[in-house]
Amino acid sequence: MDKIEGKVWKFGNNIDTDVIIPGRYLRTFDPKDLALHVMAGERDDFAKNVQEGDIIVADDNFGCGSSREQAPVAIKAAGISVIIAKSFARIFYRNAINIGLPVIKADIEADEGDILSVDLKKGIVINESTNKTFEIEPFKEFMLNILNDGGLVNHYLKEKE
Repeated sequence: MDKIEGKVWKFGNNIDTDVIIPGRYLRTFDPKDLALHVMAGERDDFAKNVQEGDIIVADDNFGCGSSREQAPVAIKAAGISVIIAKSFARIFYRNAINIGLPVIKADIEADEGDILSVDLKKGIVINESTNKTFEIEPFKEFMLNILNDGGLVNHYLKEKE
């Protein structure tokens, strides 16, 4: 998972967990069911059109609101490979890493539909559509291991073997 490539879905400021997965869809913990309604509070077409490997690029305070663990689960289950935002709510950020969803705090230039290449190990994001390169903080080896193992629990179980 060191390298990721995908199409951009662009979001603004303060995307909270209530719009990521509205409360009316929280009758299940099944990730596939949650994915059917991801971003329903913000964009009705998102869940129907998102593709495996796509990337979310957002402005400030992504994942704010409640500590709803289903929010990053729904995003990952929908196929999003990484979220890049100017800033994240702390609990959302931690929940995302815990389930193996890379989240990157960075201010990059990308429009809806652009293609990005992300190298987590080298700390580089390339907007293939505009040919611009952005430096990000590289992920440390232990974080890459957690992500590659599919999250913190899987990583712990693997280490315990």
